[in-house]
Amino acid sequence: MQQYQELIQTVIDTGSWQDNRTGIRTLSVPGAMMRFDLQQGFPAVTTKKLAFKSVVGELCAFMRASRSAADFRALGCKVWDQNANENRQWLANPYRLGEDDLGPVYGVQWRQWPGFKLIALDQPAQIADAQNKGFRLISQFDDGGVTKVLLHKSIDQLRECLDTIVNNPSSRRILFHGWNPAVLDSVALPACHLLYQFIPNPTTRELNMCLYVRSNDLGLGTPFNLAEGAALMHLVGRLTGYTPRWFSYFIGDAHIYENHMEMVTEQLTRTPYPAPQLRISDRVPDFAVTGKYQPEWLELVEPGDFTLEGYQHHAPITAPMAV
Repeated sequence: MQQYQELIQTVIDTGSWQDNRTGIRTLSVPGAMMRFDLQQGFPAVTTKKLAFKSVVGELCAFMRASRSAADFRALGCKVWDQNANENRQWLANPYRLGEDDLGPVYGVQWRQWPGFKLIALDQPAQIADAQNKGFRLISQFDDGGVTKVLLHKSIDQLRECLDTIVNNPSSRRILFHGWNPAVLDSVALPACHLLYQFIPNPTTRELNMCLYVRSNDLGLGTPFNLAEGAALMHLVGRLTGYTPRWFSYFIGDAHIYENHMEMVTEQLTRTPYPAPQLRISDRVPDFAVTGKYQPEWLELVEPGDFTLEGYQHHAPITAPMAV
């Protein structure tokens, strides 16, 4: 994790102080990147203890399209509690459905993206094509003198990615994202890690992935998101018959909160340990072994199916999350 240490140092050396919605200043730089070879180990932070159980708990909740902090807690992840129940703006939001509700956050967009088509009634071929692709007719109405129909389909972006890796791995369109402009006003927190692109190599049977994060808190968010992205790569590779390889991690606004400075500067005094290895339980089917494609395991996998082997780390350091 030397790259992570170097990025912290770069922000300290070259960043500028900025105000933001949380009321806690950040030292920030625009545009940052890290790249990890997962064959050399799993990108778990070692200069403090990674909350790995929380990481894989959140990932499992995302894959189940959960929108309740209670679901996250049940899977061992408590990081959504504050956003659900202590964020004043969200508490006053008319779209909030009560205690623990988060709105249609990450996983809902990953697995149940609300897709709509608005088609003129005099275009029967378009309507038929949409219905053949799973869109359901919702309503018919007059739009300025033109009769139109509204159709809806819940789109499983992540499942479509796996299908394409298996059936058309040379595609350069294997991606999913969580930034849905239509729901930004009805979620507790708009997506930070918002664009994932899988790049399989059918010749080497290696799976690569690029992740774009619009805003990343280097103290708490970056270690969490790195581990979660890498765990997702391992799972997708397991279910599609590919070996995880290059993980490229891009950040739009890379920042350190003012009240995290003591934590990150302490980390800079610590020498990173060797990277651990991620293991996935044998109960999760391995496509490369069975030859059987079972994408339903996206929902069936449990946090306990992920294990870090050989994980050495320095003493834990805590810091408050900015909400």
